Amino acid sequence: MSRSPIPGELNPESSRHPRIMVETAFLASTSALLWIINFYFPIGMLFRLLFPLPTVIAYLRWGKRPAWMTAIVAALLLGILMGPPRSIQFFIPFGCLGVLLGGLWRAKRPWSVSLGWGLLLTTLGLFFQTTLVSLLLGINLWLYVNQQVRGILAWVFEKLGLLIDPSIQAVQLVALGMITFQALLYLFLVHLVAVLLMQRLGHPIPDPPRWLQALLDDY
Repeated sequence: MSRSPIPGELNPESSRHPRIMVETAFLASTSALLWIINFYFPIGMLFRLLFPLPTVIAYLRWGKRPAWMTAIVAALLLGILMGPPRSIQFFIPFGCLGVLLGGLWRAKRPWSVSLGWGLLLTTLGLFFQTTLVSLLLGINLWLYVNQQVRGILAWVFEKLGLLIDPSIQAVQLVALGMITFQALLYLFLVHLVAVLLMQRLGHPIPDPPRWLQALLDDY
């Protein structure tokens, strides 16, 4: 039986509570700011690792609806400041990824589950971004990626002394494997940053695998 909220007590079930709305707005603006800084001052993968985390924080603190509000408001801010294409590129996959990871971590799902679902979403998001940019630029970026992979394979075969001309199917499989590996590496690093950050914020995520926990304990 649910109790009536005490006067002055924050009701976490009400997503319209002023504190939740203020924190959601702050987290959304943080997401947008991280994207803008990374766009104008790219520092490798550093800021990209933080893109989904404000939405994750909103989910861990307040639940699903504030998390979606964080992702959507951040996308709207970017749409106003940088235009709809950048807004869409943030929302898919990073905004949706934040909601997904936040939900899985709040439900205490193990890393194998969050990595699996996150890998699927991130890989699909990368293909979506490639398609979107291709349409905007009028250039088939997937064809460009295949050409680069074909050149790499040809160079490797030449160094190995193999007179093999890579087939289209082999090139596409290698390109897909490279994109999937990139997405997996990104997700693993996001998990690693989150396990260190969320503990300090008072919202710990599920423990990492034992071998990784042993390495973290050493440091």
